[in-house]
Amino acid sequence: MSCGVALAVSLLLTDPNIALAAALPPPAADAPVSVAGEPLFAEIVSRSGALKGVVQGWIDAGVIEQSDFATGEAFTGFRARAVELAALDMQGHLILKARGTDGDLKCILRGIAEDMPLKVAAVAAATTPAERRLALEELHYLLNDNVEVITAPPQPEV
Repeated sequence: MSCGVALAVSLLLTDPNIALAAALPPPAADAPVSVAGEPLFAEIVSRSGALKGVVQGWIDAGVIEQSDFATGEAFTGFRARAVELAALDMQGHLILKARGTDGDLKCILRGIAEDMPLKVAAVAAATTPAERRLALEELHYLLNDNVEVITAPPQPEV
C-alpha cells in the first residue's frame, strides 16, 4: 500500500502545473478579494450579460434602420430592465463604499449606474440610423464593461 501512495505522490509531483502552483507565493493576508461570487455582484453580471446580448441581437438584426424602434414594446421593456440594473450597480457601489474596499470597482460601478440611463436615453433620442448604431454600440460597450470590471481579478490598491 505504501508503494502505491509513493507512486501516486511522485506522479502528482511530476505534473508541471502542480510544481508551478507550489512555486507561487501565498496570497497576502490583506490581498483584495473578488466580489464576483457574491449574490448581488453575480446578479449584476448576469443581468448585464443578458442585456448586452439583447443589444447585440438588435445590432445584428438591423433595428438601427427602424425609426420607430424606441417606441416599441421591446425597447420599453429593455429600458425598465436597464434602470433596474443601474440601481443594482449603485447598490454595489454603496456596499463597497460601506466596506471601505476596492476603490476602483466602487467608483466604476457608480459611473456605470450614472451612465446607463444616459446611454439608454441616447438610443431613444437617436433620429438617424447612424445615431442609433452609435448609441447601441456605446450601450453594448457599457454593458460589457459592467461584466468585465466585476469578473476581473481584483488588484491591490496603489
